[in-house]
Amino acid sequence: MKIIVALAFFGILASLASALFYMMRGGVKNPSDAAEGETVAPPPKGNMVKALAFRVGLSIVLFICILIAWQLGYIQPSGIPAGA
Repeated sequence: MKIIVALAFFGILASLASALFYMMRGGVKNPSDAAEGETVAPPPKGNMVKALAFRVGLSIVLFICILIAWQLGYIQPSGIPAGA
């Protein structure tokens, strides 16, 4: 169970990193701003949004899986007892 949760967290971080990459990579929007000899590439459409949506979906699925595992008894809470 711990390995699955760790892999899910790694997937969430990887998705967040890919969204950052897509955000930083954007093409030159105005052809007059391009340097001499630089090709003007259109900005990628929707890649950052897809990566962020995947991250949110993966986070929700992980949360639901943790709740189900708790209800089925696969994991037990081990925090501070209530009322202490």
